[in-house]
Amino acid sequence: MSFEELEHTADVRLRVKADTLEELFSEAARAMMVVMYGSAEPGPMRRKIEVRAPDLESLIHAFLSEILYISEVEEMVVSGADVRLAEGCAEGDLVGEPFQPDRHRAGTEIKGISLSGLTVSRDNHSYILEVIFDV
Repeated sequence: MSFEELEHTADVRLRVKADTLEELFSEAARAMMVVMYGSAEPGPMRRKIEVRAPDLESLIHAFLSEILYISEVEEMVVSGADVRLAEGCAEGDLVGEPFQPDRHRAGTEIKGISLSGLTVSRDNHSYILEVIFDV
């Protein structure tokens, strides 16, 4: 699993790779938190999540949007997720740490996840997500 920042004129564009779709969802959540907070380490916080959408791109958009909301409202820095996928549904358990101003101010505020340019593809060995975060 990995992610890298790609060039973009105004926002933050990432490419996330993982061996499975479930890992792709988890790694995308972690990548978003690293962009927002500078780091995302496992911690004592746990939270269930469930989202529904009609297609894979909309599902990962809904998943990341819900994590953005949870992070802001519950002050949780998500480091990963144990995700289960079924047709039109992503559910799972988020893992993370409490937001700490002295440790989590190194990132960039994310206002939303763009549907424009959001793609999920597969190469020979990995699933690949390209996503733009509105900053």
